[in-house]
Amino acid sequence: MTGWHRLERFSWILGASLLATWTGLRGYGAWASARAVEQFEERVEPADMSQWSESRRHHYEESLKRALPPAIGILTIPKVGLKAPLFEGTDDTALDRGVGHIDGTNLPGGAGNVGIAGHRDGFFRGLKDLGVGDVILLKTVADTETYVVAETRIVPPEDMSVLDPTSVPSLTLVTCYPFYFVGPAPQRYIVRAVRR
Repeated sequence: MTGWHRLERFSWILGASLLATWTGLRGYGAWASARAVEQFEERVEPADMSQWSESRRHHYEESLKRALPPAIGILTIPKVGLKAPLFEGTDDTALDRGVGHIDGTNLPGGAGNVGIAGHRDGFFRGLKDLGVGDVILLKTVADTETYVVAETRIVPPEDMSVLDPTSVPSLTLVTCYPFYFVGPAPQRYIVRAVRR
């Protein structure tokens, strides 16, 4: 066997080995990624509904019967005992089951302003007890981001400036106000936090 034949044979063996390794790693990567998403979603515990309105508890229970795309994050506010799945969008099912990423704002993990909406008589009832300096955690499959409350304020519902892009990584939580108002609430309660 000549040197060229040995080199050709070695090249074929090496190529086949590299292809097999690449295929195996790619398959493992896809499996590991899917498993990470499953484990991430399993960590969302049932909501503490002790402060919720009766109507909101009913809507939550009904939402469990409907399919939703996987959560894109988990919002946790230790001070008020909040732990809620974050879904893409703010439709009824998403807000009955958890909190929703507001369309047109930055996605979690990026720079800028991430807007999140929730019901005042459900998951976001505890926002009334937040103050400057309180910690908010936003977990995604990739990372956990820590935010610190910079301000709270009340705005009219047409004031969308709270969702404008920001120069620093920010989180804006939006809910209706007053918290115990009967009927459609006339204002919005805003919590603005900055990433630490």
